[in-house]
Amino acid sequence: MSTANPFLLLLASIFTQNIALVYILGMCPFIVISKNFKTAAGMGVSVIFVVTLTALINWPIYYKILLPLKIEILSFMIFIIVIAATVQLLEMLIEKFFPPLQASFGIFLPLITVNCIVLAVCIFMVLKQYNFIQTVFYSLGTSAGWALAILLMAAIKEKLLLVGDIPKGLRGAGITMIIAGFMAFAFMGFAGMIPLQ
Repeated sequence: MSTANPFLLLLASIFTQNIALVYILGMCPFIVISKNFKTAAGMGVSVIFVVTLTALINWPIYYKILLPLKIEILSFMIFIIVIAATVQLLEMLIEKFFPPLQASFGIFLPLITVNCIVLAVCIFMVLKQYNFIQTVFYSLGTSAGWALAILLMAAIKEKLLLVGDIPKGLRGAGITMIIAGFMAFAFMGFAGMIPLQ
């Protein structure tokens, strides 16, 4: 098992090892949903909920059931089933209590099921051999890091639209990737303060 300090793991997964800006995962909703700050905030909270909950469910399934029975080969399939069930639960809750938010997500809420960061966190917790507490902090930090990145992206894009015109060739994904590159450089500045995990 890993000996990483859970608190440092939380900070590193938000800043120096940000899943969106370092691993470039979860880019489809990152590019599309980041057009509006309110929608980006809703998606960020949804991703935090789904990533953290699925990791906390999948950790005991993997270490208490699959590993002792030596059927780890089924882990990907089990992880995906748990992710799909969690997203379905979230979709029902948002539809019941926040219908306008669901309408603004469009197709992207059900697509959290196939958002690679959700599965990546479950795979990384196994590959890095995190214990349960480390998994709690890692999944929370990773999803919060992705949410922070999409919120910053949405805020910057909204500000750019207010301040001036974006050149035609850079509108959409082009300007998003340029901003993401600058954000990645900014987040690298934390590397000296937060040990890499």
